[in-house]
Amino acid sequence: MQTKSAQEAQITAWLAEHEPQMLALLEELVNTDSGSYNKKGVDAAGSVLRNFLEDRGIPCEIIPIETHGDAIRATVSGANGNQPILFMGHRDTVFPEGEPTRRPFRVENGRAYGPGVADMKAGLAMSAFLLAAFHELGGAPAPLVALFTGDEEIASPTSRPIIEDEARKARAVFNCEPGRPSGNIVTGRKGGAFLRCEVFGKAAHSGGNFKEGISAIEELARKIQAWHKLTDHEVGSTLNVGLVEGGQSVNTVAPYAACAIDTRFVTMQDRDAMVEAVTRIATECSVPGTRAEIEITGEFAPLQPSSDSQALFDHYVAAAADAGLEIGGEFSGGCADSGFAAQVGAPTLCAVGPVGGKGHSPEEYLEVGSLVPRAQALALSILRLDRMG
Repeated sequence: MQTKSAQEAQITAWLAEHEPQMLALLEELVNTDSGSYNKKGVDAAGSVLRNFLEDRGIPCEIIPIETHGDAIRATVSGANGNQPILFMGHRDTVFPEGEPTRRPFRVENGRAYGPGVADMKAGLAMSAFLLAAFHELGGAPAPLVALFTGDEEIASPTSRPIIEDEARKARAVFNCEPGRPSGNIVTGRKGGAFLRCEVFGKAAHSGGNFKEGISAIEELARKIQAWHKLTDHEVGSTLNVGLVEGGQSVNTVAPYAACAIDTRFVTMQDRDAMVEAVTRIATECSVPGTRAEIEITGEFAPLQPSSDSQALFDHYVAAAADAGLEIGGEFSGGCADSGFAAQVGAPTLCAVGPVGGKGHSPEEYLEVGSLVPRAQALALSILRLDRMG
């Protein structure tokens, strides 16, 4: 354990003193409806963050996005000549419109509840207070950039190039997704490619002229069986057909069918092999007269560890110990924006936000007692980054 410098002691104490205000900001964010396709709501959550930061003199740049929530880039000045340190976080959630009205923010027995409370509005609140602490208490050893995006839950179709551009310039990237229920952070994640396949056949009365029909559903059923055989647990590649639709009526040979496909992989090479195989099965039809089309609807890059990210992890773990935390690293099958940062070469850690669990469900929770220590761990990591070399 290292003795804290005067600035370290000042910033960690400031964060501890502001826990009630951190919780108040989190409550406001959770109670702001911000499903991925609700641009108005995602932008409203952005306004909550902007108002907090700009009221404290922290400049925020809005990067307009027409189809989803705008991106927000907040900055705090740091020592000249150093590459910036990037925080990342997303404002969108997976929940339907009206969910915060049905399940507003609440705290019970040391846990906070509400839509998006852990994934990842607590990370947004933590990031905002870290920026405020450094701004108020003398700046940082490098410029701090916080990027708050609005479409991560749907694979960041509009935010990806913004994330990659910021990450290319960054010395280190910290994605403030929720810490694991174990308290660990994430050092590696799978990537994911999401596809939609449509199959076209020919309608016919299933009693009167059955032979004239060509069943799109039969063709899709054959494809689904072939796709599911692509799962390879040893390699770490999986495929799941999660949504199926089709048909016209129970007494009509189905002229149309479609499905949504989720694939997961560990490396980009595995991704290429999986997408090639899925596409081949889609386009090779075995029911005469059918045809199919397939497209990629969203994609995440894997977070693959590197020697630089390992050094950043070791550095973070040592700093966290001085904040009273014992932290390890975990691999996650879930995807996140951290993969985009890692793929462009930035040393990247994920899930450095406050600890929570059961994301994407009504039981999602946040460990309230983790808000301040996780903020302190990240603050110490930033203050000591020069020691890494």
